[in-house]
Amino acid sequence: MLVFAGFAKNYQGSYFGYSIDTLHTNFIKYDISSLVTEGEFRFDNFRLDESSSIKKYGTMRSSSNQSYRIVAIPGEGIGPEVVAASLQLLQQVAKLEGFTLQVDYGWLGTTALEKFGTYFPQATAELCNGSDGIVFGAVTQGGLLELRKHYDFFCNLRPIRIVDSLVNKSSLRPEKIKGLDILVIRELVSGIYFGSAGRASDEKGAYGYHTMLYYDHEIRRIARQALQKAQQRRGKLTVAHKENALPNLPWTRLVQEEAAQFPDVIVEPMLVDNLAMQMVMNPQRFDVILASNLFGDILSDIGGALVGSLGSLGSASLNADGFGLYEAIHGTAPDIAGKGIANPLGTIGACVLMLEQWGEKRAAQRIMTAQDRVLAQGYRTADLSPQGSEILVNTEQLIKLLLTEIYNLQNLEIGVLHESY
Repeated sequence: MLVFAGFAKNYQGSYFGYSIDTLHTNFIKYDISSLVTEGEFRFDNFRLDESSSIKKYGTMRSSSNQSYRIVAIPGEGIGPEVVAASLQLLQQVAKLEGFTLQVDYGWLGTTALEKFGTYFPQATAELCNGSDGIVFGAVTQGGLLELRKHYDFFCNLRPIRIVDSLVNKSSLRPEKIKGLDILVIRELVSGIYFGSAGRASDEKGAYGYHTMLYYDHEIRRIARQALQKAQQRRGKLTVAHKENALPNLPWTRLVQEEAAQFPDVIVEPMLVDNLAMQMVMNPQRFDVILASNLFGDILSDIGGALVGSLGSLGSASLNADGFGLYEAIHGTAPDIAGKGIANPLGTIGACVLMLEQWGEKRAAQRIMTAQDRVLAQGYRTADLSPQGSEILVNTEQLIKLLLTEIYNLQNLEIGVLHESY
């Protein structure tokens, strides 16, 4: 049996998935417009319930006993839009895969300060305790560093992957970027962002200071995580350092000592300024990059330029128990907040990392395959600068397209299963 699947939009603006069974000549059509209603991603529709510290987004009922509870923290700017869009997609995948998903809403940043008088309120911590993961949007200031430190989310994973259909969006020539697949691993709860800091003055005048401090054991534990990931991938680990100017932070020595337990991994120390240049000139040389908090922050943003947009990149921040915070690496983007045009692929990518962490690899693959297919058809959000035959879509339209592909793929699987009998 051959099955062709695709996507269509009728004159009323409804979105349909379709498949054609060439053996039985059946045309199967299903309207998914009801899954994503108009205006659903507007900020006003996702304000938190002022009467309670917990807002239920919904629970998926299925035949499976496996269930997950996540805490969504929309934050500010485009955060509520991309989180809502991503969870809409995640809920439908949960139904298809047969697991139960419950989502509670928490506060962080300015919205938390307005309600609780603090950027990271106890109410949010109580929600996060015992959950299976945190899906985070974006904040302008306050709360995020405290959240990371509170749960010791020391291991930040930032995949930099480009699909063939987006090579023309990169700042580099296609031959330099095609097939790019880098994993940046950033130490997230120490270093200069968490060292002592302040303002003071002396006889020379006023001054400010921030302290970069790392315990050896903090470097060693993130090194082990990076070595394990490199071992699971292509076997090469590049270590970002600045030991010619910062000799008391011996990343190279400590990583190489830990690497003795990973003889199949090649460790390549590289000065961070040279590493940044090499990411632009020859990015395909890299497999896994390990960096401190500050260096990893900068290098992963270079990755956004490589793939065409920060809006397309997601990240996972894990503690030693595997509990994680999942977020896009973009900021609040106040210039487009509330317009419904934000790119949700970064937050969706973060949710994919969450599914993989849970062991729901098939669900993760469903989303990634659907994303690749939608992008291959030429659909682009505004940040990806559609050109020529490419089609501009907003947040809501992109989710509908992804859902269509997910259901088409499901129908193909059913067809193959039917044929096997």
